[in-house]
Amino acid sequence: MSSPVLRLSGITKRFGPLVANDAISFDLARGEVVALLGENGAGKTTLMNILFGHYVADEGVVEAFGKALPPGDPHAALEAGIGMVHQHFTLADNMTVLENIALGTQKLNAWRLDRTGARERIEKMSFDFGLAVDPMATVGSLSVGERQRVEILKALYRNAKILILDEPTAVLTPVETDALFATLKLLVAQGLSIIFISHKLNEVMAVSDRVLVLRSGKLSGERVTAETNRSELAALMVGQEVEPPPVPPVAPGELQFVLNSVSTARRASGTALDRTTLSLRGGEITGLAGVSGNGQATLAALIAGTEVPTAGEIIIRGTAARDWSPRAALGAGIGRIPEDRHAVGTIGDMSVTENVIAERYRSPRFSRRGFLDWRAARKFAEQVIADYDVKCPSPEARIRLLSGGNMQKLILGRAFDEEPSVILANQPTRGLDVGAVSYVHRKLLEARGRGAAILLISEDLEEIMALSDRIIVMSKGHLSAASARGERTIAQLGELMAGHGVEAA
Repeated sequence: MSSPVLRLSGITKRFGPLVANDAISFDLARGEVVALLGENGAGKTTLMNILFGHYVADEGVVEAFGKALPPGDPHAALEAGIGMVHQHFTLADNMTVLENIALGTQKLNAWRLDRTGARERIEKMSFDFGLAVDPMATVGSLSVGERQRVEILKALYRNAKILILDEPTAVLTPVETDALFATLKLLVAQGLSIIFISHKLNEVMAVSDRVLVLRSGKLSGERVTAETNRSELAALMVGQEVEPPPVPPVAPGELQFVLNSVSTARRASGTALDRTTLSLRGGEITGLAGVSGNGQATLAALIAGTEVPTAGEIIIRGTAARDWSPRAALGAGIGRIPEDRHAVGTIGDMSVTENVIAERYRSPRFSRRGFLDWRAARKFAEQVIADYDVKCPSPEARIRLLSGGNMQKLILGRAFDEEPSVILANQPTRGLDVGAVSYVHRKLLEARGRGAAILLISEDLEEIMALSDRIIVMSKGHLSAASARGERTIAQLGELMAGHGVEAA
């Protein structure tokens, strides 16, 4: 490798008594792909925020191309040629690709954007790096994969020489993921250096030259990718071997939940359901795969009671549901693991105790004559913390202070407390590290074992294929026919996710 384009030396960052980064040092060479792995709360985000100048390190130095970057100066990082593609895209849907890419790059004294020059440059970069996209297309009309190309082009347009990719495949189909990896090879061949942040060990193994593993704020290991394996990396992340839980065969039980030709209202955002039929049986995990934005959110909202059908029936254990609502769903024995634990699953400034009773605070268990029984609520919170091994200061701690994995454990404890007969598991492991993923999978399989009917909605095909007894795919609001575990390959499921062969079921 050539001399380092990026060097972090002795980076330490403290938040009160918490040491988020503890004397972390590493180099990045020109044309190298370094993967950054670590559990939730391991310090990856803090380290990247220091690199970009959003945080100031208590100790240590960041150097780009041999020059120290001034601490706390994001503009200096950009000027040094550091670009980042975030997991959640930062694009304006109502603007064109060209406008999104070139916005903020012209000189302050320029009267107008040189659209012709910008378009020519974008088209050249698109061709050179295999990032096909129409510069004049409105971003709102693009697919998820195309939007990611725009984000990469935006960084390259600003002459990025170091590119940081944060969970870049989280919302991509297998075909789009393969296309991204092909693009990364072209970028590296042109001399770009990449930091690849991901929880997917197979992708880390496929794309990186070296792997850096963070654990509890420290650099716990560094491996040459060609000389390691997934098991060793997983052990470095969590401190022990991580084995996937076994999935024993079970005979499906009785129908617990049925959507019978259900339709929903068409809204400005979200894909409506049109005469959708779905059956969930006890003791069975039904995996629902699909690219984000194809109707999974509407289906999940319908099951959770936050969306109501405009036609068709919801049938629970043989009885048609009336006056459907979140309270009715909970009363019908539906446990809910929402897609977004931050925006929907929890209220950040409320305590752990308040969050774990949020769905049942009016029940006799926690309410006496119209007043909350805080002793009972705290006792329940302590029980969930103990049973689910939640790492938090106390039941009174604000839940926003917890890592994603610990927050998800609390949501599981809340959802599984009364052993629901139906479980909506919507992206239950998104953004979680390998140890937390294994824990969530074990809990879902335990619920399956006691007879719960589970709908697992996930954009991770490996997760779908590992856990599901049967698999369906949603595309543009329609469901494919179900297939048994192992009946379809990842490539075949990817084709269905892209909309080939999915019709209203």
